[in-house]
Amino acid sequence: MEAMYTTGLNIHYFGVIVLMGVVVFNIVMLSLSHHLIRYSKRMRIVMPISGSLIALILFTGAVMMAAKHLHFTFANVAMIAIAIIMIILEAKRYKTLKRKTDITQEGAFSEYKKKAFRFLGIEISLLIAITFWMILQ
Repeated sequence: MEAMYTTGLNIHYFGVIVLMGVVVFNIVMLSLSHHLIRYSKRMRIVMPISGSLIALILFTGAVMMAAKHLHFTFANVAMIAIAIIMIILEAKRYKTLKRKTDITQEGAFSEYKKKAFRFLGIEISLLIAITFWMILQ
């Protein structure tokens, strides 16, 4: 049982690290992108990856909580809240691209970039904060 819990914890950590890499990749991809259509095509590939990683992290966290007999701690509640916030931010980022960015409108992509950088900055900040908090705990 202890080996399974350790394996689940390692998968959970790996998922968080890979999610950080995907968020950084999104930031780099957004900063280097100059064409809306190319960016939106790339984003349609990367977005399911980040969603799947968030789901992986939530699933492994739920399995580990079940192994601990659903013992809620403040850290568990904080991780669940951050996962929900990240899901909302990803949905807002996609919705902003889908609805508010018109190809014919001048400067629309630069306006989207400002909002997307803000969303991605919040995501990476939350990930780094909870990671360092869990390491120090």
